[in-house]
Amino acid sequence: MSISEKITEEISRALNQALGMQIKIELEFPPDIELGDFTINCYTIAREVKKSPELIAKILSEKLKSSELIEGADQAGAYVNIKLSSCQLFSSAIEEVFRGDKLFSNIGVDKKIMVEYLSPNTNKPLHLGHLRNGCLGMALSKILESNGYKAVKVNLINDRGIHISKSILAWLKWGNGETPESTGIKGDHFVGKWYIKFNEEVKRNPKLENEAQEILQKWEQGDKTIVSTWQKMNGWVYEGFDTTYKKFGFEFDKIYYESDTYKLGKNIVEEGLKKKVFYQDTDGAIVADLPEFKEVIDSEGNKKRILWFGTDKNKKVKKVTLVRKDGTSLYMTQDLGTAVEKFGEYKLDKSICVVGSEQEYHFQALFAILQLLGYDFAKNCYHLSYGMVYLPEGKMKSREGTVVDADNLLDEVTDLVKDEITKRFPDGKIGKDEVGSRSSKIALGAIKFYLLRTNPKNDIYFDPKESISLEGFTGPYCQYAYARATKIIEKANFKNEKVKYDSLGNNEERILIQKIINLSKQITSASYDYNPTKVALGVYELAVGFNKFYQKHQVLNASDENLKLARLALVEATRQSLGKGLKILGIEAIDEM
Repeated sequence: MSISEKITEEISRALNQALGMQIKIELEFPPDIELGDFTINCYTIAREVKKSPELIAKILSEKLKSSELIEGADQAGAYVNIKLSSCQLFSSAIEEVFRGDKLFSNIGVDKKIMVEYLSPNTNKPLHLGHLRNGCLGMALSKILESNGYKAVKVNLINDRGIHISKSILAWLKWGNGETPESTGIKGDHFVGKWYIKFNEEVKRNPKLENEAQEILQKWEQGDKTIVSTWQKMNGWVYEGFDTTYKKFGFEFDKIYYESDTYKLGKNIVEEGLKKKVFYQDTDGAIVADLPEFKEVIDSEGNKKRILWFGTDKNKKVKKVTLVRKDGTSLYMTQDLGTAVEKFGEYKLDKSICVVGSEQEYHFQALFAILQLLGYDFAKNCYHLSYGMVYLPEGKMKSREGTVVDADNLLDEVTDLVKDEITKRFPDGKIGKDEVGSRSSKIALGAIKFYLLRTNPKNDIYFDPKESISLEGFTGPYCQYAYARATKIIEKANFKNEKVKYDSLGNNEERILIQKIINLSKQITSASYDYNPTKVALGVYELAVGFNKFYQKHQVLNASDENLKLARLALVEATRQSLGKGLKILGIEAIDEM
């Protein structure tokens, strides 16, 4: 058991003795370390037992004073502040870190969650918005795995549809047989060039829209020329995507293709038509009438959106097209097929789709249609919605060529880091290869941390220069704290010997161990609400706590050997915790900056 779990169990036992009730306890940290190591908010307990929070705090403080585990329990209004002995606090928390192989929690054991993320279109390269998606998807997968879940990482490639048809049409009309090899352009960038070309030309010739729709119809009818061109162009894109995936560490257990799943989706729509769940509109399109969504409060006090059919008199519906009048499919068609296929193949407990907030209604409608069709798993589908990524110039637009490509962004940030390293080491003590390797790792950490540090629901204004700063809420700041801790441990040749912790206990040491404990709590908390930002914040606060401790107290030159060993153990626990936190965020912890 962790030290938090031990204290929680002790408090629960005391409450049960006093009130005869088993109550779930959440430990918090006091605003000032002088108050204690942990605090109990008795307001939440009071609501459950229907007694005043001050009375609960008084009862608890009295009961806990006889505890062998807890050194002090002081009432402060509706709170109880708890203090542990140095030996108990530091030995329990540090040894827990050193055990290393323990899950942060076992809440996900024997449960399987699919994280469907990235989902690029094969008409353009990955851009900054995709990077936010990819970083969220990979971090969430690692958070879930750290808490016992089996996370199935999936990429649904949107490899068919009107956007892809536009790229094909443009290349057939104006490509003159060019290829990525003949032009020296990376495959996904090459195809993206033709999507931009189409959108430039259609402004002069609107009839191109009809031609693109004809391309899509021919593709669905199996036209050999169109299908062959589609396969060739998609092959170029996949090669480009794979290179970018490897650069950013995006991993997948399974890749689905819309060109496969849309067929199953069309079959599902046909079945729904036969069952009269759907109907054919006057123009021949197959549509669904969706009931209105209504916001309710569930039993745990959380806001939740549900289907609301209302009464016959005030029933409100919204028409959703599933198959166009010309028989071609939409995103909704293939998403129905994908949902049914993945739950059937993997027997999932839950499926999380990481997709931007502009698609919120699409996913509400998708889950609603699955419910209307009678699929029980619909209630286990979740849309992890995230905000837009903006640049100083404004919103990115693929069709206008104003996006920031993922590859180009990494190159730009890497160059910024190289410049900073060169300024710090002007004498050339670091070789060219090492500068390149170090720059790449720092740049990747900078981009990923910047994209993960903001709550997924909020928009981001990405600033490359701010992202690489060694000061403030950044990835390099956290990587630097790890590198500094590593250097201390290497100089001391610390081997994790038996340590006496009674010499520790000043404010900076207690804050630091508190941040180590808090990072574990945040990793578990993030698995409940699918929010990697909690982990980023936990890592940053631990780095801040370490730097404050290091600036104020000697480690290698501590006043005596016991204190030196104890502080080295604390530094090593910090180093390992930072390393684990960074790894969960997909960021490499590096030994030297």
